[in-house]
Amino acid sequence: MSRKRRDSTGPMPAASAGLLRFFEEETEGVKVRPELLMILAIGLMVVSVLAKVFF
Repeated sequence: MSRKRRDSTGPMPAASAGLLRFFEEETEGVKVRPELLMILAIGLMVVSVLAKVFF
């Protein structure tokens, strides 16, 4: 492939459309581990079902 033809094709568009840049930014707020969040969500579901059964 000649040098001239390679330069005239132009750059390819970004595949991630800026998502990589979004995840690089650090945000302020509460940091919660995903495991703890899943445990709390499952616990809330169990409490909800038990409350419906017993009340």
